[in-house]
Amino acid sequence: MRLQKIEKIAAKLNIPESALEKYGNYKAKISREYINSVNNNKDGKLVLVTAITPTKAGEGKTTTSIALLDGLAKINQSAILSLREPSLGPVFGLKGGATGGGKVTVEPQEDINLHFTGDMHALTSSINLISAIIDNHIYQGNELRINPEKIMRKRALDINERELREIQIGLGSDKNGIKRIDHFEITVASELMAILCIATDEKDFCERVKRIIVAYNYDDEPVYLGDLQISNAIMKLMKNALLPNLVQTAEGNPALIHGGPFANIAHGCSSLTSIKLALKISPITITEAGFGADLGAEKFLDITAKVGNLTPNVIVLVATIRALKLHGGVKFEELTNENIDALTNGFKNLEQHYYNLRKYDVPVIVAINHFKDDTKLEVETLKELLNKQGIKFAFLDGFLNGGEGSVDLANKVVEVLETTKSKYHTLYNYEDTIENKIAKIAKEIYHAKDVIYEEKALKEIENIKKLGRDNLPICIAKTQSSFSDNPTLLNAPRDFDLHIKDVRLSNGAGFIVVLTGNILTMPGLPKVPTAVKMENQ
Repeated sequence: MRLQKIEKIAAKLNIPESALEKYGNYKAKISREYINSVNNNKDGKLVLVTAITPTKAGEGKTTTSIALLDGLAKINQSAILSLREPSLGPVFGLKGGATGGGKVTVEPQEDINLHFTGDMHALTSSINLISAIIDNHIYQGNELRINPEKIMRKRALDINERELREIQIGLGSDKNGIKRIDHFEITVASELMAILCIATDEKDFCERVKRIIVAYNYDDEPVYLGDLQISNAIMKLMKNALLPNLVQTAEGNPALIHGGPFANIAHGCSSLTSIKLALKISPITITEAGFGADLGAEKFLDITAKVGNLTPNVIVLVATIRALKLHGGVKFEELTNENIDALTNGFKNLEQHYYNLRKYDVPVIVAINHFKDDTKLEVETLKELLNKQGIKFAFLDGFLNGGEGSVDLANKVVEVLETTKSKYHTLYNYEDTIENKIAKIAKEIYHAKDVIYEEKALKEIENIKKLGRDNLPICIAKTQSSFSDNPTLLNAPRDFDLHIKDVRLSNGAGFIVVLTGNILTMPGLPKVPTAVKMENQ
């Protein structure tokens, strides 16, 4: 594989070299001046890639997104990709990198997975600056009367480290600051990351940052980041991080990679800046929403698309035979064995995701993401099950055969874009009550019977209502492994209770985070982290 210099990739989109801020030969940020200059261009068509409920077998959602781009290039369709940036947490933890696989990757892989252009470092530094200023303000006299027991901002690290979930700070002499309990979260779960990805431009980002509630004072009144008078300092730290990053696929097609919120604990979409830019400079934009359609796609459709005034024109729902067999009851160790009964049973998971997505009135295509161990009978069985339901599908062999193996999906996507009109709308009305919005997602998307609230969550809902911020969309933090809040409940469960443990107002991001089950905002490392597996690579 021979990578093309980044200015040649930019030229495919008619982006002049003067608009590039290069990071070596194969990476570049796109200047604010150029982004502003194309704002009046007509938008292209938008393709959203999502997936069935993920398993440890891997469904290949990012791989599918890249494959679709390369497949479109093979049929002479100009397109661009907008993906999230990988987080060091999963890169060194359980999942590994997030740059595709096989013959469909974004390059340079190692750079993208690690330091890339420094966006994650800028975010982490900005988040920790906020915490440092809060603690210093209290130490230096506390003019804002901040209650140390009601500080809402956590410190951040873009590494999985369970030991930092709850810590004590200020230990030792009084010169070491105020003694209090503090917390870390992973950078990609932070409100600042969410703001980076939901802000529509630089001005919007700054205004949202000022609205972050950093703490409450002794009268239980909110203290905003704007009160700390550090928004300009944050803007200086974030100046370059606000600009999208241009890279390429292994086959030399253009991709924007920018922002990286998790979809199980945040809203899981690449930045609106990169998506909106892509729509202005290419007739087709492909973007991906994290984890299964009950998480990333729901949040993209109910939050990102609404806030960004986007119209998804088609949704690609990725399914794999091995994941369907796992949902159908097969053990992971037995996945290579043909099992038609398990495949047929696990098809319920795909069905539930498909009909959920149809509630948004956007056309849906299922991509059968092929793996080498899938048998001919299993593939034919899945096609037959889809045909019986009248579900449009394509066979995808990008992992093994690159763009050539992705032509069927590319053709099906173009066909839908040319013949079927999207009537996209959100699932719920923002003006509805918080409880009704949560219930709508729980019952319509997860298929829960009831929603059970802990006392803490109910108190927070009342606080949000008092602040007049109950007219915001809902961002549910939930396990990615199940429609329910129980990661062991596979396939297509129905009539379970969804347990709400806490509710948090992300005032700057502009949504209400609802924590369910045992979801954590600072993951831990597995027994054998991917970092250890790199030793012999």
